[in-house]
Amino acid sequence: MVKIKIEGDRAAFEIEGWDKLWSMRSRLEIPLAHIKGAHVDSHPAMGWFQALKVAGTDVPNVFRAGTFYQDGGFVFWDVHHPEKTMVVELEHERFQKLVIEVVDPEETVNEVNRAVSGSRR
Repeated sequence: MVKIKIEGDRAAFEIEGWDKLWSMRSRLEIPLAHIKGAHVDSHPAMGWFQALKVAGTDVPNVFRAGTFYQDGGFVFWDVHHPEKTMVVELEHERFQKLVIEVVDPEETVNEVNRAVSGSRR
């Protein structure tokens, strides 16, 4: 699971618990200017042959955490429960998107999108 904090002009994505080990990361910091937007995705592509693992852990259709090559770019994953998944679309970053599990996807997506739109005024 990931906890998101807006800190000034940046979003901090804190990976929690054992997911730090599985994903091989504990924190990602992204400037709000590099976030194109966020949306809920309760059916992320976690199946066989839908991504190439670069570093991390993958049990198809069950759990995915770490860096994967997918859809022509690098994607950071941390998902156990697909129904709690949100996607953060990025530009000018190593990852083209973050596919992460959060406690309340709808509320978190709204929070991220508000922060991004507020930073562009």
